[in-house]
Amino acid sequence: MTPASDAPAVEARMLEIVFPDHTNHLGTLFGGQALAWMDKAAFIAASRYARRTVVTARSDQVDFRLPIRQGQLVETIARVVEVGSTSMQVQVEVFTEDLHSGRRELCTRGRFVMVALDEAGAPAPVPALPPG
Repeated sequence: MTPASDAPAVEARMLEIVFPDHTNHLGTLFGGQALAWMDKAAFIAASRYARRTVVTARSDQVDFRLPIRQGQLVETIARVVEVGSTSMQVQVEVFTEDLHSGRRELCTRGRFVMVALDEAGAPAPVPALPPG
């Protein structure tokens, strides 16, 4: 059995505060900023999992469910959920947290396909997902 410390990491979490320069004229987070944070979290999760250079190959069906407002804490959680021979599918969810009440809400969800690369820039194999 592989010790937990040797198993590939399948999750990454990032925290951000929404500042005025992240928002549009309505005081809500720009969709492009949310996508950038999601892609970064997917990159971190896939890189830690594969222990290789990775690139974004695709983003699928990003659903913006609720607006994210200036001043809210944003937690972006990325999980490697499927693995091919050289690619990883990463589910990314964005939650907001009100700093005063602690209330959390799922605001955005999407899936990203990341591809591992070798030193020459060609697709490279990634390990299988651990059971469970």
